[in-house]
Amino acid sequence: MMVRIFRHYIPVSFLMLGLLEACILLASVYIGATIRFIDEEHVSVGGGVFFLKAAQYTFVMLSSMTVMGLYQRNLRDGFGGMLMRVMGGLLFGFVLISIFFYIFPTLILGRGEFAISFLVALVGVVIVRLVFYKLVDKEAMNKRILVLGTGKRATAINSLLRRKTDQRGFTIVGYVRFPGERSVVDEKIVPHDMTLLELAQQYQVDEIIVAIDDRRKNFPMHEIVDCRMSGVEVLDLLSFFERQTGKIMLDILNPSWLIFSDGFKYGILRVYMKRIFDVGASLLLLLISSPAIVITVIAIYLEDRGPVLYKQVRVGENWKLFQVLKFRSMRVDAEGDGKAQWATKNDSRVTRVGTLIRKLRIDELPQIVNVLKGDMSFVGPRPERPEFVEKLSENIPYYSERHRLKPGITGWAQICYPYGDSEKDSREKLQFDLYYVKNYSVFLDLVILFQTAGAVLWGKGGR
Repeated sequence: MMVRIFRHYIPVSFLMLGLLEACILLASVYIGATIRFIDEEHVSVGGGVFFLKAAQYTFVMLSSMTVMGLYQRNLRDGFGGMLMRVMGGLLFGFVLISIFFYIFPTLILGRGEFAISFLVALVGVVIVRLVFYKLVDKEAMNKRILVLGTGKRATAINSLLRRKTDQRGFTIVGYVRFPGERSVVDEKIVPHDMTLLELAQQYQVDEIIVAIDDRRKNFPMHEIVDCRMSGVEVLDLLSFFERQTGKIMLDILNPSWLIFSDGFKYGILRVYMKRIFDVGASLLLLLISSPAIVITVIAIYLEDRGPVLYKQVRVGENWKLFQVLKFRSMRVDAEGDGKAQWATKNDSRVTRVGTLIRKLRIDELPQIVNVLKGDMSFVGPRPERPEFVEKLSENIPYYSERHRLKPGITGWAQICYPYGDSEKDSREKLQFDLYYVKNYSVFLDLVILFQTAGAVLWGKGGR
């Protein structure tokens, strides 16, 4: 099951997992203090100050685990990968909380109780994770879905959601064939020999997905209304994919859905909140990354004595052109012929320093200036060059819609899809960009920031 928080879909199971692990982290501090001072008198582990210590510890550790990707719904790590992420998250949290202790010394935990709390949290989280992954994939825990249609649109569910993790949270109990429809699905066919409500009751259906190829013929409107009035959820195929994949599927997208679906809304309050978030996040990043910026400036200059910054024209909000700033990661003559080129894997034009700063995404840091100027947001679709935008808009439907918002330093497409260097990659990333344009909020921006930090730590996405 999914719950929608500020327009972004999150599995209920992962919300419960996060809440349970927060309780474990909070309890581990009390357990650590109790064990550490078990032989000492007049030591209290209660009261408001100690609770603030435990709450600080819980918040930092939970945040660092989020950064390590432990709450990604399609995580496919085995036990070893999960253990590595948990240990990495707690160790990263150890570093962060040490900084907190330095800033707020009144909230410091003793070394002994901190060490015990760390071990208790590690054991507790690993046990909970093992139980969680055993239960989350149980069919009894899944939402039971009946698909209306057996044609091309219906078969897209299995073809596009092939992995076990892709189908986490739902089970397809059958496909209902309609007269005159060309059948492509060859399994779990359910004959339409009774009303949809009776079928839903017989198969204990929680949700119906409408995936009929041609809705103009034999569309069972009254039967679908009966199901909705009886408590069975009804969803169209495009909205189903949006919920399960976090992207808008171009192959089945139609203009009417784009116009009438919830989302793609402008609100002055949302604009101001996003601007406040952009400025605050940019100043914080500037403060944190200032040492890396200084080192990068020196390294780029020493490598070839060329210019440190690189300016390039990009397409911004409502197709307005602006000059994006980046640390130079390629040779000075990278585009000596004046023609725009995609950055490719193992690109020979990239310098040695450039390879490192691209991997760590340090080359993007000067874009903080673009954000503070208002040309960009901290989070948004990646800004592209006009030459590419013109070509891609001609070949990819709805491509221009990604420019309804300001481009960002990072974005939903950047964390959900690897670096792209082709038109095919641009098409795939557009599907994530459209999801962001449709559902953007400060909450989604925070989710993207956490996952971006994890991608940088794991060395993913840069090229």
